[in-house]
Amino acid sequence: MKNLAIILLILSGALAGCTHVQPWEKGTLAKETMKPGGTIPETVVFDSHVYYSREAIQGGTGVGGGGCGCN
Repeated sequence: MKNLAIILLILSGALAGCTHVQPWEKGTLAKETMKPGGTIPETVVFDSHVYYSREAIQGGTGVGGGGCGCN
């Protein structure tokens, strides 16, 4: 009986975080502070290093042209 109570407590806590995001709430979730690591610059550098190592590319994160090759 005690194990069942613990399992129900864990499940109720896990299901409390499940929700649907409304379209007008997506702008709030896209802010810099909502990213994992927040606005700490070291996490951005580390994430880009991991991405470059995985994808074997360099650069391309800045603002460039419109894709026509005329930067």
